[in-house]
Amino acid sequence: MSGLVSSHKFVERIGNQLNNLAHLLLLFVLWLSVLWSVSASVIDILHKGTPSLDDLLLFFIYLEILAMIGIYFQTKRMPVRFLIYIAITALTRVLVVDVKVMDNGTIITYAGAITVLALAVLIIKYSSARFPGGSTDAP
Repeated sequence: MSGLVSSHKFVERIGNQLNNLAHLLLLFVLWLSVLWSVSASVIDILHKGTPSLDDLLLFFIYLEILAMIGIYFQTKRMPVRFLIYIAITALTRVLVVDVKVMDNGTIITYAGAITVLALAVLIIKYSSARFPGGSTDAP
């Protein structure tokens, strides 16, 4: 019976190590993909001559993704707030770029979604400050 338990622990340990390796590999691939996208965007801007507001907001999204990856590598925790920041920036980007062709209902929907996400960030920040032990969000 002892051999079965030790072999189960060995398999579990190997499984955890493979899972951690997969996380690291996929995050590295994501990191490379973001750098590739940033490079393509910079080349596109150089051809256009001047970055637009759309381009600048896209760079903020890239920056937030890179920050999220960096925080994961440093803390081994996935910062949920950064995912929400990315969503807020993406919605803001669509709203700012396409506001001239949107009807009022669509504008209100985007603004409402941004507000809900901002409230979610406040709730997460409050919860992690109030109940610091079990938080899954990085500081």
